[in-house]
Amino acid sequence: MHIRSAGQLDTKPMAALLNAIIAQGGTTALTQPVTAADLAAKMAAYAGRTAWHLAEDDAGAVLGFQWLAPHPKLVPEAADIATFVEIGRTQLGIGSALFGATCQAARALGYRWINATIRADNSGGLAYYQSRGFQEYGRESNIALTDGTRVDRVHTRFDL
Repeated sequence: MHIRSAGQLDTKPMAALLNAIIAQGGTTALTQPVTAADLAAKMAAYAGRTAWHLAEDDAGAVLGFQWLAPHPKLVPEAADIATFVEIGRTQLGIGSALFGATCQAARALGYRWINATIRADNSGGLAYYQSRGFQEYGRESNIALTDGTRVDRVHTRFDL
C-alpha cells in the first residue's frame, strides 16, 4: 500500500469508491452519488486550506482516501475530516496510514485541531476515530439526511 497526495486525475476512481459506500448505506451522511467533477470542485473550493490523500495498492488501485478541509460551522483553526475505505478492506490499516499523512498536512496548513462528525449508528467509523485519539465533544439528534433518513451525529475532535 502507498499513500500519496490525491489530485484532480484521481477523482474518477475516488468517486467510484465513494459511490459504492453510498449505495451500501449506513456509514456516511452522503446519500446521493457523487461524480468526479463533484470531488474536483470540492478540491478546488478550498485550495491552499485542504489536503487530500489516497491509499493505493501496488497496481495503482484505490483502496481508500481521506480529505481535510475547512467547514463553515468550525472555527478557522479547525478542519473537518472525512475517510472512505473500499468496502471489504476496513480494519487493514488503510485508514491509519491515511491519517498519518493527513495529520502531517493539517499541521503544515496551520490547523490546531481536526473535527470528525460521524453518524451515531456507524460503529466502525466511531471506533476508527476513537482509535486515532478523537474525543467526543458534542452530539446532534434526529438530523435529516438528504434522502429523509434521520440519524444522530457525534462530533469528535483530535488536537494536533
